[in-house]
Amino acid sequence: MPLNACELEVDLFCHGLRLPEDVPLTGARGVSRTRAGLGSGLEIAIPAPSLAKSEIWMNVPVVERFAQISPYHLSGGRARQYAIVDDRDDSRYEVRLPEEPPWYERLTSRDVPMHRVGVLQGTCLGIYVNPVCAFWSYSPRRNCQFCTTGANVGVSEQAVKTVDDVVETCWAAKQESGVTFVHLNGGFQGSRGLECIAPYVDAIKKDVGLLVGVQLSPEREFRRYDELVALGVDHFSFCIELLDPEWFARICPGKASAHGQALYFDAMRYCASLMPKGAVSGEIIAGIEPMANTLRAIDEIAAIGAFPTVCIFRPTIGSDMEDWPAPEYAEMRHVMRHMYEACKRHWLPIGAAPNIEVSLVVNPDDAVLLAERDAGYYWYEAYRWLARVAGAPAFRHRMRAA
Repeated sequence: MPLNACELEVDLFCHGLRLPEDVPLTGARGVSRTRAGLGSGLEIAIPAPSLAKSEIWMNVPVVERFAQISPYHLSGGRARQYAIVDDRDDSRYEVRLPEEPPWYERLTSRDVPMHRVGVLQGTCLGIYVNPVCAFWSYSPRRNCQFCTTGANVGVSEQAVKTVDDVVETCWAAKQESGVTFVHLNGGFQGSRGLECIAPYVDAIKKDVGLLVGVQLSPEREFRRYDELVALGVDHFSFCIELLDPEWFARICPGKASAHGQALYFDAMRYCASLMPKGAVSGEIIAGIEPMANTLRAIDEIAAIGAFPTVCIFRPTIGSDMEDWPAPEYAEMRHVMRHMYEACKRHWLPIGAAPNIEVSLVVNPDDAVLLAERDAGYYWYEAYRWLARVAGAPAFRHRMRAA
């Protein structure tokens, strides 16, 4: 039986996609090895007419070892018409390959190519603002085992990005690609991360007018979050990664020793008390630790009033975990359905913000296609519709330059 759009998204994250040499990718977004490396796949858009949105965006793995033996391959290319074919049953799924924007090759006033400052991941602009994560400089290294930031920052992307570089790139992405949200993240910088990112937030809000998300290592001086909220930050996210303390220490040794897992939840809880419901998220990785831990992490994040961002583990080329197996589809489908149900249980307004489709994860509102159609489902979907309509004026106001 053919998969629906979200099921296909989950299965592609688990299996990847083969790219035959005779299928032209002319004009498509190139594979970008930036930030942590999770965007090192092919950007595609899967039609989803039964959702409030028309497409599901995803960054499908194509270079990793597991993708080379995927049952899926890309076909077509003539007149930029593409389909994904499942060799197991000859199922065929029409997809779109988003075009690479012209501004990627434009230079900032410092003569830096804009694609070395920020990249589109789905409909959102991702910018790694801080210098390379300090855990990569420890001896021995203390970086997260799934991450390739240390191999990418300064190589595939600019090591130092000035405020002007970032503002100019944000303007281009807003004007030419219709971007509404920029995600600013960075690695561990001691106690300087939130302080260093403030000038970028201030300039983007005043000079560009975008929704701004911040994802940095948690800090113990919680007043710094108040300062960023005063500057106009619209969203905070916290990379919890794994729930079990032993798995957390094994996979994220730097985070475990420098922060401790409890700090991530404490900072997330604090920010959730400052921000509107759904303006904070906790990011976890599914497919490494036992699934029961992942389900419990989803529940704990949602109970705080934050929404769970669940990344399906990708054994990225060049990472310490590149030889690990990819997760199984059945488990990941169960996880994503649980994610949606947790958001429903706590009335989180997922999908309320305009034009925010992150291609690196299964977005919570993608997983509506996995949900049981009971009475609770229809009440929650009505609530989400009202949240989108009622919230539209507030979002327009927050996207105005000062």
